[in-house]
Amino acid sequence: MQVRDRQDTMTEVADSSAEPEGWRAIGGDRSGGIGEDLSIGHPDTGVFQVKTYARNLLKVQGVGAKVAGRVDDELAPLFPERGDVSGHFGVQAPVEEAAAEDVATELETVVETHAEAPTSPEALFDDIMDAVDSPAYGPMEVETNDRPGTMDDLTDTFEEAEDLLETEFEDVVDDAVDRGFY
Repeated sequence: MQVRDRQDTMTEVADSSAEPEGWRAIGGDRSGGIGEDLSIGHPDTGVFQVKTYARNLLKVQGVGAKVAGRVDDELAPLFPERGDVSGHFGVQAPVEEAAAEDVATELETVVETHAEAPTSPEALFDDIMDAVDSPAYGPMEVETNDRPGTMDDLTDTFEEAEDLLETEFEDVVDDAVDRGFY
């Protein structure tokens, strides 16, 4: 397992050839201090774990790694299924400037279509992710002020990876910094 910058890990997710809507995620507070944990999984691509810390509104730092080569029968129940949770996530690479107007027009058409027809929030989300050509999206179980129980189960499953990521993450986070802005 290779620990890398969180952006490199997210780029690996974005660059995968996996079916975009097949991804699942779990996110919440880091168990051992400031920051957040995120686990992203896809049956064909595996599980990625990312630890982040927002130094301020514009600067997010962190580390990440691929912790499993695929989501097997043991790991699948730890990730949310469509319809089980109200949260969603999407990974998005920047839109090329030349394509920005076309993407905006397609996105506008999706929103207008859903405004005029009976639809579901999940269908709207899926169509928006298709319109912006998101390489990875799906349901997400997230706790903004806590940790979902399944996140602890995942970190227990990948205990060695968790320990290594925590060690690397501690180098990123200045322990003297408390929550909040100065």
